[in-house]
Amino acid sequence: MTDLRVGLGYDVHPFADGRPLVLAGVTLDPPGLEGHSDADAVAHAVADALLGPAGLPDLGALYPASDERYRDASSLELLRGVVGRVSDCGWRVVNVDVVIAAEQPRLAPHLDAMARNLTSVLGDGVFVSIKPKRGEGMGAIGRAEGIAVWTVALLERLEPGPESSAP
Repeated sequence: MTDLRVGLGYDVHPFADGRPLVLAGVTLDPPGLEGHSDADAVAHAVADALLGPAGLPDLGALYPASDERYRDASSLELLRGVVGRVSDCGWRVVNVDVVIAAEQPRLAPHLDAMARNLTSVLGDGVFVSIKPKRGEGMGAIGRAEGIAVWTVALLERLEPGPESSAP
């Protein structure tokens, strides 16, 4: 019997002048996103999608914005820490599916690099899918006020845990 769990992650940040845009560890031209760390909304959404099904606290509880150690931190490094915690709980990442809602910039040329960055943190053999979507002029995303990201992740238990129904 296989023990699988699905997690959903979400993150949203408004644009902020004077900083580069970082998405899945790829640095793009400003404006960047407002946030305490590098504000990588993709890494943040992926992290929360992994933490939930592993029964761990959310990203903000683990790496609070009130803690100066995380000011301008690499969100990919924070995600690496999350992957370690998830693994320590007996889970491995099977796949992540990411949707980035952004009116700007054009993301298609950067999707392969983003997927490679996420795979390098999540582990070899993890399937990563990233899809850009536009707001089509509707709402805050459509008005190009920021970027929103949704992620679904599938985790598989490496060994039966105490709440597992395996004999």
